[in-house]
Amino acid sequence: MNVKSILSKNLIVGAVGIMLAAGIGGCVSGGGNQAGRSETNAPILRVGVTPNMPPIVYKQGDDVIGLEADLARALGRELGRPVRFVQLKWDDQIPALIGNKTDIIMSGMSVTRMRAMRIAFTDPYLEVGQLALVRRCDLDRFFTRGAVMLTTGIVGVEKGTTGDLFVQQEFPHAKRVSYASSREAVKALIAARIDLFVHDAPVVWWLAAEHESEGIAAVNVPLTTENLAWGVREEDPALLKAVNGILARWKQDEKLQGMVKRWIPYARTL
Repeated sequence: MNVKSILSKNLIVGAVGIMLAAGIGGCVSGGGNQAGRSETNAPILRVGVTPNMPPIVYKQGDDVIGLEADLARALGRELGRPVRFVQLKWDDQIPALIGNKTDIIMSGMSVTRMRAMRIAFTDPYLEVGQLALVRRCDLDRFFTRGAVMLTTGIVGVEKGTTGDLFVQQEFPHAKRVSYASSREAVKALIAARIDLFVHDAPVVWWLAAEHESEGIAAVNVPLTTENLAWGVREEDPALLKAVNGILARWKQDEKLQGMVKRWIPYARTL
């Protein structure tokens, strides 16, 4: 069995997990700009998510599911706080956190120096990197990192992501086109309006498996190495300390690895 078949098989298994995830106990998604308390008087944990990045976090019907959703629910149980998902546009995540509209960002956010100047990051939990998604007929054009980054074609990105910034800085000859979501970008790729799409590896792998029959494939050559972590307000050191303590236990007893592998079979936890 070749690598693409193995990847597709594993992601199909992950998709079965999605069906189960929708029934896992948690809390309803929705807004809520003011901090609140549950019926048990425990403060609600307001989790900022941008649910358009499967398998990291996305919507199935009215439910928020994916890796970050599972991690958020598990974190809420550990903290003894009910979880409320606050759905936001990606560009609004950090302003909402700083403005006390959310308590923590759990939405596949990479740690960058610029972001760390505005918010505090927990210890990282997952290593990812940027990958390119292309039409299968173009795989022989983009078989090396240099071939991808020196393209003179049209490169799609999701607006405001690390992939967007990476393309702006490191693709000197490409024309960049930004989209509101990865779903919109892959439609443009299928329709040949762009030549490739750059995003986090888990998103690219998922989209490659989901659209395999439409001739879409991942270029499995890492373009970057990045760490994912959760963002909290600098004025909330108690939450940061508590979350890092829980995360350390999860790493030690391999609970974190189990949750990650369920959604991203080839991911590397930290």
